[in-house]
Amino acid sequence: MRAVVCHGPEDYRLEEVPVPSVGPGEVLLRVSAVGICASDAKCFAGAPLFWGDAEREPYCQPPIIAGHEFCGTVAALGEGVQGIELGQELVSEQIVPCGQCRYCLRGQYWMCREHSIFGFRQATPGAMAEYVRLPRRARNHVLPQGLSAAAGAFVEPLGCSVHAVDRAGIRLGDVVVVAGCGPLGLGMIAAARLRGPALLVALDSRPMRLEVARAAGADLVLDVAHTDAVAAVLALTEGYGCDVYIEASGAPAAVVQGLRMVRKLGTFVEFSVMREPTTVDWTIIGDTKELDIRGSHLSPHSYPIAIEMLRRGQVPLERIVTHTLPLEEFPRGMTLVLTGEESIKVQLVP
Repeated sequence: MRAVVCHGPEDYRLEEVPVPSVGPGEVLLRVSAVGICASDAKCFAGAPLFWGDAEREPYCQPPIIAGHEFCGTVAALGEGVQGIELGQELVSEQIVPCGQCRYCLRGQYWMCREHSIFGFRQATPGAMAEYVRLPRRARNHVLPQGLSAAAGAFVEPLGCSVHAVDRAGIRLGDVVVVAGCGPLGLGMIAAARLRGPALLVALDSRPMRLEVARAAGADLVLDVAHTDAVAAVLALTEGYGCDVYIEASGAPAAVVQGLRMVRKLGTFVEFSVMREPTTVDWTIIGDTKELDIRGSHLSPHSYPIAIEMLRRGQVPLERIVTHTLPLEEFPRGMTLVLTGEESIKVQLVP
């Protein structure tokens, strides 16, 4: 089968590799569509990404087939698989938990110490290929009939967005700001809209993305390239600032912006994978504002919600998925994601 194999930074190749075999409890999918995540593109470009500062483990373990945003048709079932049938459309959560570490035993599977994620760890080759194997411990979800392949491959990023909004604890009447209108930020806007905020503000520097943010549910969009977003939000809130700020841009400046923009006793949610370290004045967090700072990682318990949002058409998917390319054009897809000028979500079809 054809597969996009990462051999290292700036060294991704389309190769012929064997179709995976399935063992007990495993599932083989014929991939219908696979998205290119910003983290895929950053690895492709050679960004020095790490899982955690303690061990400084590499973000990606080459050689590995890339791709963790995917859906596909069940092509083969290993012995003992239950609740899944041949021919069904399936998605699988991006993390395959070990089931044995402290976090897994406490039900916090998305923080699994082993942290085997499709397309990044050698134990779990990804889905930028014609077929992908779902391991025994994979967390699989059957898609409703009629859901498009584009929607199926968007379940994973939308699930991440849903989790970030859950972490924000948005209440009726809150002023909420989402910084960054890429695929994840747009999903956050759509999910936050369902929480009943009094004002939902989207920030970005690209007019095309801000237009889609309106379609996703933003009440107000601000172009940070031409507007002092902090001053604008303070003016809208009698000088107090927003109740919730969600950072989804990956830009260090957006972190500083958010700390200035959020009100005292407000909530700051950090989602992005940053390209470089960010320096801030931590006095703002404690002594000045007593903020709740919350991280957001992956999409625990969020897939069913994301699937239902897509089924109901609560996400402007036709405007978010801007490019659908054949597998052979993965270099172009990576470039489109890295620049972000012409694209929002790029998907590959094997």
